[in-house]
Amino acid sequence: MDFVQNINGCCALCKKGCARACRNKLNTYNWLCDLPAAGGATGFIEVQFKNTRKNYYLNEARIPLEKGNIVAVEAGPGHDIGMVTLTGKLVLLQMRKMRYRYDQEPRKVYRIAKQPDIDKYNEAKAKEHETMIRSRQIAADLKLDMKIGDVEYQGDGSKAIFYYISDVRVDFRQLIKVLAETFKVRIEMKQIGARQEAGRIGGIGPCGRELCCSSWMTNFVSVATDAARFQDISMNPQKLAGQCAKLKCCYNYEVDTYMEVRKQLPPRKIPLETQDNTYYHFKTDILKKEISYSTDKVLGINLKSITAERASEIIHLNRKGIKPATLEPESVAKKEAGKIESHDILEDSVSRFDSVKKKKKKKKKGSRNENTHKNSRDEKRHARGGAHRSLNT
Repeated sequence: MDFVQNINGCCALCKKGCARACRNKLNTYNWLCDLPAAGGATGFIEVQFKNTRKNYYLNEARIPLEKGNIVAVEAGPGHDIGMVTLTGKLVLLQMRKMRYRYDQEPRKVYRIAKQPDIDKYNEAKAKEHETMIRSRQIAADLKLDMKIGDVEYQGDGSKAIFYYISDVRVDFRQLIKVLAETFKVRIEMKQIGARQEAGRIGGIGPCGRELCCSSWMTNFVSVATDAARFQDISMNPQKLAGQCAKLKCCYNYEVDTYMEVRKQLPPRKIPLETQDNTYYHFKTDILKKEISYSTDKVLGINLKSITAERASEIIHLNRKGIKPATLEPESVAKKEAGKIESHDILEDSVSRFDSVKKKKKKKKKGSRNENTHKNSRDEKRHARGGAHRSLNT
C-alpha cells in the first residue's frame, strides 16, 4: 500500500476507476467500468510511473489486471515498475487522445510485480534526491547553463532520467559521460519547461490554493500578455508572474468571457460630447458593463460612470449632431435634480437658531420668576412694618 501511495498519491481501493475523488491529477474517470463487454475490448492497459509519466502497454499474456495493480513492464533495456491506472475500452480512447503511434511495436506487460521487484524499485528511488544534488554540482563544474530539476530511476535501477530546464541550447555530451561514470547507470536527458517543473515540485499560489499545474493541469497552453490586457489587469511583472516566474495560467480561464462581453461595449477611443463638456474614456468594468468617463484625456477629473447602453446611445446622438445635456439619462437627471431641490441647506441652520432662542427664553423666564419672588418678599416686609407702626400708635 505504501508503494501505491508513493506513485500517484491515491489509494488502491478505487481499482475499477469509478472513484471521482481521486486526488491524482492524471486519474481518468472510467465511465465504462460497469459494462462487462468494455472490460475485454482491448489488450492495452495504461500504466503510470513517477510524477507525470505514463504509457500504454500490451497485455499479451491476458493477465487479469485491475486499476491499482503494480506491474513489471518492458523497458529499454530491462524492466520498469508502474501502476495500472486504466483498463478496458476507454484505454483506446485515451490512446487516440494522446496520439499513440500504432506503427511501432508495442511494449509488453511482463507480470504482476513481486516483492523483490518492489524492494529493488524502492532502493533505486531512495537514491534519486542524492543523485539530483550531485548532478547539479557536476553541471555547475562544467559551466553549463542548465538546471536539473528532478531525477527518476527506472524500476530495475539500470537507467536514470534527468529532467532539466534551460533557456538556451545546451551541449550536454560531456555531462552524460561524467554522470554515467559517476552513477554507473544509463543516462537519459529530458528537457522540461518552467511550468512542468512547478507542477512536479508543487506549491501554493497567490490565491491561497494549491498550484493548478500540480493539482489538475496536464496540458500547458501558452499565456500571452494580451490575456491580461483584455481583463484590465495591471501590467506589473511581479503580479503577472506565478511561482514559475512565467505568466499565470489562470489568465486563460476567463479571457474568452471578457472578449465576448467586450464586443458588446462601445469603442474606447470615441469621446462623448455633451452641452457642457467633452468626456474621454477612463476605465471600464467589463463584467458590470459600466464605463467611467473623465473630462481630461489622462487624469480622472469629473469622473462619471454610465452604462454601456447609455454610452452607445450618446455616440449615436453625437453622430447625428445632437449633444445631450448630461451623460446620465433624462430620468436619472430629473431624480437627482428633485433630490437636490427637496434638500434645503438653510433648514439645519434655522432649526439651530430656534433651539438657541428657546434656551434664551428659558433663562429670561427664570430671571423673571426670581424678580417676582423678590418683590413678594419686599411687599411682605412692608406689610409687617406697617402693622408694627399701627400697634405702636
